[in-house]
Amino acid sequence: MSKSKQQRETVLAGRPLEYEVRRSEDATEPRIDIDIQGVQVILPEDSEESPDEILSDNLNWVLSKKRKYDSFRERAPDRVFAPGETFPYLGEDHEIVVEPRPAHQVSEDEIRLRRSAIDQSSLRQVLENFYRTRAREFLTERADSFADSMDLGYDRIELRNQRTRWGSCSTNGVLSFNWRLIMAPLEALDYVVVHELAHLKEANHNDQFWRLVESELPDYQQWADWLNANSVELIFSEDDL
Repeated sequence: MSKSKQQRETVLAGRPLEYEVRRSEDATEPRIDIDIQGVQVILPEDSEESPDEILSDNLNWVLSKKRKYDSFRERAPDRVFAPGETFPYLGEDHEIVVEPRPAHQVSEDEIRLRRSAIDQSSLRQVLENFYRTRAREFLTERADSFADSMDLGYDRIELRNQRTRWGSCSTNGVLSFNWRLIMAPLEALDYVVVHELAHLKEANHNDQFWRLVESELPDYQQWADWLNANSVELIFSEDDL
């Protein structure tokens, strides 16, 4: 469980850096989290370590990660939630069509949304709900298929709203995935699924872990690299920034 948060500022390589300090009951050692929303230093509740020193000790890594996410912010797509706009679905741009229809539907190059649902809510919310539903369907189907191939069992799948983390695997077999993966190519989604399933056998990213991933997806590195280079394309709205 997370507790107190504090906004702070330090100087790294001669430049001011704003960051957040968060104390957590779950943290066993200090760590630094950097994503598109900024820099966090997470400390165990009883830690007396200096957040400024932790950042300074990891200066090169912090600055490299921050440059990466600053670049993401500059490249972030300017989403407009209106008919005729395009949004990615399984790696391909689809035009948003709003029309009277009994259910949402995806065609080769269109996402066709039910007008009555939008009239009761908004196009943005209906599209997010559509993505979440499709993400759960695809992720469940792919997780079941790969789990069978890898002779593994998992407890359940949860959809999360992380902005830059694609998946995680708990020690009790719960697979958590970012619903925005439905916007990525299926091969990238498969990589995240196999990656998290592999953690059911190997907790760490050791050689045995990567051999297990490669045995299922020989070209996994291509799609790991794709996510690293193109995750900005999976930003859904300005709330992700």
